[in-house]
Amino acid sequence: MALLAEKMARQLAHRGPDAMDVWADESAGIALGHRRLAIMDLSENGSQPMCSASGRYVIAFNGEIYNFADVRARLEAEGKAPAWRGHSDTEVCLAAIEAWGFAVALAEMIGMFAIALWDRSTSSLSLARDRVGEKPLYYGSIDGRFVFASELKAIRVVGVAGELRVDRNALAGFMRFGYVPAPRSIYEGIKKLPAAHYAIIASDGSVSEPVSYWSHNDEAVVRLRAELADLPEEALIDRADHAIRQSISRQSVADVPLGAFLSGGVDSSAVVALMVAQAQQRISTYTIGFREKGFDEAPYAKAVAAHLGTNHTELYVSAQDAESVIPELSRIYDEPFADSSQIPSILVSRLTRQHVTVALSGDGGDEIFQGYPRYGLTAGLWQRTSRVPMAGRRLASQALRLMSVQQWDALFGMLPESTRRSVNGRRIHRMAQLMLSHDAGEMYERLMSQWQPEDGLVLGVDARFQHAQDWKGQGDAIDLMRNWDFMQYLPDDLLVKVDRAAMSASLETRAPLLDREVVELAFALPRRVQIRGGQGKWVLRKVLDRYVPRHLIERPKAGFSIPLADWLRGPLRSWAESLLDPQVIRGQGYLDAEKVSGIWQQHVSGKFDRGLYLWNVLMFQAWLKDSGMDAREGREGSA
Repeated sequence: MALLAEKMARQLAHRGPDAMDVWADESAGIALGHRRLAIMDLSENGSQPMCSASGRYVIAFNGEIYNFADVRARLEAEGKAPAWRGHSDTEVCLAAIEAWGFAVALAEMIGMFAIALWDRSTSSLSLARDRVGEKPLYYGSIDGRFVFASELKAIRVVGVAGELRVDRNALAGFMRFGYVPAPRSIYEGIKKLPAAHYAIIASDGSVSEPVSYWSHNDEAVVRLRAELADLPEEALIDRADHAIRQSISRQSVADVPLGAFLSGGVDSSAVVALMVAQAQQRISTYTIGFREKGFDEAPYAKAVAAHLGTNHTELYVSAQDAESVIPELSRIYDEPFADSSQIPSILVSRLTRQHVTVALSGDGGDEIFQGYPRYGLTAGLWQRTSRVPMAGRRLASQALRLMSVQQWDALFGMLPESTRRSVNGRRIHRMAQLMLSHDAGEMYERLMSQWQPEDGLVLGVDARFQHAQDWKGQGDAIDLMRNWDFMQYLPDDLLVKVDRAAMSASLETRAPLLDREVVELAFALPRRVQIRGGQGKWVLRKVLDRYVPRHLIERPKAGFSIPLADWLRGPLRSWAESLLDPQVIRGQGYLDAEKVSGIWQQHVSGKFDRGLYLWNVLMFQAWLKDSGMDAREGREGSA
């Protein structure tokens, strides 16, 4: 077993290049492997797998416990601290589990983590994942063996050819959203542990259903919401400022060099500004730029960096740079993943790792502070369209699509630039699709999807049933959309993108806006300080106003994206055509080759922008090719 655990751990060298070790108990049938990226306590005292002071527990732990100093002090005050061997957060985590129990310790810890804990006294294994899903954890059974790992590449080495099969339901979800929604993975029988959950594997091999240990809408948040409801605006801004400051202070602790990503937008600028406000030395910041008009945010990041006085580094990315990364995407992401900003994320991570080992980011700001314009737009569109019978909506939808995206853009070209920023041909066509929704939940899922349910792209499965998150909970449509993003889009897309990109470069990223206390505060804040005048993140913008002039921040948001549509028609065209060969796709038996060909022809003709649809297909095709999955399995599954 130790040899197999070592073989699995070797697949994850990029996640921990500094050391590797294995602990095994052959008689109990358990082995834990660990790769170390040394951040805290660089000595051997921080090495893993680590045994607890009593010897009862053994842990393999990926991530950071940011409040470990507070937890350590509490253990000492209660007289429950062991004789400390070092100052690592892993040792504190083990001591907390031994003193309070696993579930209580999880509730007390603030951090990002994936934990595997072996209990020698009960011969049980516990798995746990952090509150928002920053760190990944896959688990399942292969040939009677229970396996788990941070990435699927480690699990793949356990099986033999034919034991891992593509989960068509997961594939249908991927084609909709561009990522595989939890709890599924791309493989049948292998799951992702949901964020803020733990599971227990008993001595008889039975696996419990995942148990939630925290929620962004739990009783503590309800009580905080009542406390904040009537506070004046300035007091609420102070609370947000303080919470983010405290989070950054906790997350800036490291025994290695630390920096930050900076796009020049609200979220990353707020994080960097509050880092600078507390730093004892000059902060280093990093950004990516593009030569293509409309995609380059590097000049804004440079201006913010100059104002804050950071040591700023930027890298401009070309289509050739992107093309050089594409062959690595399947290996880096391990399962199909199609957020095209994965490419600049990888490149900025490589740039940053040349200088520092840890980078703070602004991830999560839009989800927790209601920053997406789509919330208000979708709620308003549903309110208007729901009054019109479906027959009338179908006619209106058809009428809006009579003109191509380019024709609409040409028409809007006569309007003032300020108007053109919010109204364009692509949005008109998207609205035509959304009008066909039966309720607000379906409308938002359609908005967040590429291939729609009725497209029937994946053979042998009905994509209409691919709903990863239920539309449940309290609040209005905006609250429900934000909950959906927080529980699905954030952990399954954005955090996957950042984790795999950064760890492929052996760079640790931290997200101060996703600290437990910041998240709970954000979900408790009244709407009046979240959205103002149709613009989200009002309270976060007011915090940032204290440090950075508004004129350096306010601009149309480009996002961390690439000029995908143009690149697919140009420098990436031959690569794309080789993967989209209809004969190859038919032989594989997973996708409708004619539908794929139709979308490709629409795109290369220039009449439509189908870049995002195609990127989903391309990322699956590239993954299928690189993973060596037997094409016969696809043909058999579609029969």
